[in-house]
Amino acid sequence: QVQLVESGGGLMQAGGSLRLSCSASRSILNFNYMGWYRQAPGKQREMVATITNSGSTAYADSVKGRFAISRDNAKNTVTLQMNSLKPDDTAVYYCNAHFAYGNYWGQGTQVTVSS
Repeated sequence: QVQLVESGGGLMQAGGSLRLSCSASRSILNFNYMGWYRQAPGKQREMVATITNSGSTAYADSVKGRFAISRDNAKNTVTLQMNSLKPDDTAVYYCNAHFAYGNYWGQGTQVTVSS
């Protein structure tokens, strides 16, 4: 079992930046990869960015070039730097820890981008 706690969400104008952090209750090296997902009202949850233990990253096409995921294994944290925010980025953002038998999720943090 692991607890994932997100922080850093809020209200931002289009073009601005936000930094989301995810703090895990135990070593994130226990998981195949960590990631950020988001869910907008009326839409399915979608992958935003993932990062493996070796540091390989993957991004949704909609955020490539604007968002950056990183990890600090010593602090058991995963960060999502979001730049050039757009109103379409408005969603609840969830931290995810993936392992062979399933996933753990955080409680989510709201990001709202105004035009």
